[in-house]
Amino acid sequence: MTKNELKNIIAAATGRIKADLVIKNCRIVNVLSGEITSGEVAIYNGKIIGMGANEYDGEKVFDADGKYLAPGFIDGHIHIESSYISPEQLARIIVPCGTTLIIADPHEIANVCGLKGLRYMLDAAKRTKLNIVYAMPSCVPATPFEDAGAVIEAVDMKELLDDENFFGLGEFMNAPGIINCDDKALDKILLATNMGKLIDGHAPKLTGKDLNAYLSAGVGGDHECTTIEEMNERIAKGMYVLIREGSACHDLKTLIKGVTPANSRRVLLCSDDCQPKTILELGHMDKNIRMCVEEGLDPITSIQMATINAAESVGIYDRGFIGIGAHADLVLLDDLKNFHVDRVWIGGELVAENGKYLPEFIPADFSSVRGSVRVKNFSADRLKMHLNSDKVNVIKILPGGVVSKKIIAEVKRDEKGDFIFDSAQDICKVAVIERHHETGKIGLGLLSGYGIKRGAIAVSVSHDSHNIIAAGVSNEEIFCAVEALIKMEGGMVLVKDGKIISMIPLLIAGLMSDLTGEELKEKLDALHEKAHAELGISKDVEPVMTLTFMSLPVIPEIKLTARGLFDYDSFNFIPLEA
Repeated sequence: MTKNELKNIIAAATGRIKADLVIKNCRIVNVLSGEITSGEVAIYNGKIIGMGANEYDGEKVFDADGKYLAPGFIDGHIHIESSYISPEQLARIIVPCGTTLIIADPHEIANVCGLKGLRYMLDAAKRTKLNIVYAMPSCVPATPFEDAGAVIEAVDMKELLDDENFFGLGEFMNAPGIINCDDKALDKILLATNMGKLIDGHAPKLTGKDLNAYLSAGVGGDHECTTIEEMNERIAKGMYVLIREGSACHDLKTLIKGVTPANSRRVLLCSDDCQPKTILELGHMDKNIRMCVEEGLDPITSIQMATINAAESVGIYDRGFIGIGAHADLVLLDDLKNFHVDRVWIGGELVAENGKYLPEFIPADFSSVRGSVRVKNFSADRLKMHLNSDKVNVIKILPGGVVSKKIIAEVKRDEKGDFIFDSAQDICKVAVIERHHETGKIGLGLLSGYGIKRGAIAVSVSHDSHNIIAAGVSNEEIFCAVEALIKMEGGMVLVKDGKIISMIPLLIAGLMSDLTGEELKEKLDALHEKAHAELGISKDVEPVMTLTFMSLPVIPEIKLTARGLFDYDSFNFIPLEA
């Protein structure tokens, strides 16, 4: 800032020169004081320079007609890639919901493409009005037990971590690595700490001394709480707790009961993973705030958790509130019950009106992250199991989230020990096929609770290493689905009786489509309908996202990677036979 620019700001604040924009006749939601006051807000050069009652003239004047003016909403933790659309297209559908800033962890694309994936995400972020603050993916791969497309160590992080667009390290999923003082984990912690950067957490079921050890390394927040007891322990020990409510995980109604006037400023809202269907039909952070109010929480406290709390948790101190000097990210609301968004300003610029994103943009070139599906030595024969017992370990899908349960079941085998599907038993074969380095690795397992009765499904999204994951009733059906997916460079495929019945290409790293959110929603809706109606997948199971999390070994209790069946509690591989 030059001295002349500072003089103009002061002159606008005193009223000696006109503000750029004055929003008059509004009810200001003040998350700092907890009050709602009537008046106006004056904006100059993207910043709020005035608040009062009919005190300012502006080059532009907007009459809010008595509606509520709140700070722009902030998603405290989201993976853009899990929306299956690009950053620019995600912005198009969440900004009209009142979201003006997201804290994004691009570890999905980092696990596929490494640093070039992060550079693509930075380029894409520049092409939207949405403020995107990134976290440097801390665990690529998420554990030493996976086969990701890239490896990012501490030495690789420094250049991008020094970028102002990165607030610090993203969710540190390798909690055992920290607790057991793994050198590579500690190198990353020390790099961030010595650079003055923050560290986000990921610690399901961690408690007691292990939690103390994890926090002592400098971890500041966690979005993996599923009980009020977990939440209270984390808050009491100094963490921020992120209440997650997205497309896959639904923790809000459980955890919101533990939010009190005493602890609410250490709690924030996030979506983690959110698909276009959820956003276009229900909303984004506006939906989460509305749910908080429906569950009995005070509206201002609810808004605080999606604004100032989120900003402060990552060291951003000019967003998330309406006050002098704050960045003019503002949302005009009809009321504080339904939270219908009328208009959205980012940096004082009107960017959304009546549900429509206004700015035009040119999408980023994604050629550098295309062609990421490379598979070697794959055949239907390689999907055969060689079981030595009818009694097997099975991944049991649990409703309402991404946590699975380890169960033991008896299954049928053929004369060579391969699993025989029985629709009455609700256990199907699941496979994870390495797709980055042509290693030929294939992990085989059994999945319960999915409900599939016919055909197969294959997806090139599988958290967090994003190999191909497929489930089906026979080796031939699974092979057909995977082969089709490979040919189209990644995406989602449904197969029935050896024929493709639905497919959606994901050309951006095998993770994201180049379609708009609306276009992708339409295709996903059709795919979901066929998954339920034609393949028989359970109606209470989201066919794609549920499957994509069955390969995430850092989430309890049992998952499948390209190396085999992984048990979270022992943090090691286990045999298929029980």
